[in-house]
Amino acid sequence: MQYRRLGRSGLQVSELSLGSWVTYHNQVDVSAARDMMAAAFDAGINFFDNAEVYAGGQSETVMGEALKALKWPRLDYIVSTKFFWGLHQDGPTANKKDTLNRKYLSQAIDGSLQRLGLDFVDLVYCHRPDPHTPLEETVWAMSDMITRGKALYWGTSEWSAQEIQAAWDIADKHHLHKPVMEQPQYHLFHRQRVEKEYARLYDDIGLGLTTWSPLASGLLTGKYRSGIPAGSRGALQGMGFLVDGLTDAAKNAAVAQLDAVAADLGCSLSQLAIAWAAKNPRVSTVITGASKLSQLTENLGALAVLPKLTPQVLARIDDITAALAH
Repeated sequence: MQYRRLGRSGLQVSELSLGSWVTYHNQVDVSAARDMMAAAFDAGINFFDNAEVYAGGQSETVMGEALKALKWPRLDYIVSTKFFWGLHQDGPTANKKDTLNRKYLSQAIDGSLQRLGLDFVDLVYCHRPDPHTPLEETVWAMSDMITRGKALYWGTSEWSAQEIQAAWDIADKHHLHKPVMEQPQYHLFHRQRVEKEYARLYDDIGLGLTTWSPLASGLLTGKYRSGIPAGSRGALQGMGFLVDGLTDAAKNAAVAQLDAVAADLGCSLSQLAIAWAAKNPRVSTVITGASKLSQLTENLGALAVLPKLTPQVLARIDDITAALAH
């Protein structure tokens, strides 16, 4: 496992990391989470990604219980959370969901820390932009969160380059803690934001990336070429919005061609896709997911594929996927 600096910060994150979206609580209980986190840690992974909204807060609870059982030194691992959608609790929803106002953010971090059993999170993200709250208010609230010692670095997820730059400029003007990282979707069929839209931000403000969905929610595993298999992510309750993308005929035809590339490299299709995302030097870490230990082990095999991604192999991959990427 190699480690990369998170943008221009001094923090070093493992080039592959482990996320909890969809899996924790829904598919993975505390015991399984503990076992997978332990295996990931033994392989060199030091970053574990979470969010308040995942499983309505239960994902943070599962991870917190696993961390309590593992008893790792706090300096040895990195934990994140994200805020925007809230927990949709009973009562009036104002100031509790779909917002990044100061009231919500100042209380949301306390809830996450309680569920995770931590004194602070290392990374905290604004999970989506909030067009209804003044950006200056959000920047001040996130900076204050760091000043209060409840998080160490803050960033954004799925914000436009213009929004990230505007937040950075506000922080710079007022000598506040600046956004350090962005968490965008990035895989072979979703590339433009990372490769083009954000291009200037890497050098201009030192933006780091913790990318998600390297397997395109499972499309790049090849298992959706014949429809939605039982027990897959696409078949889970609440995941119906993924179905159209997972069953896209043109993309599945490209996946079949990528399978041949993987075979030539002596790896699985999943390993090829994860290695491709990690090959981008602008990516600080690729967040992987797993519902069982065997999937985690296979994902970690992507590390051995990285040196095999020569310019010639990358060009072959581009010939197959570039026309379908957005």
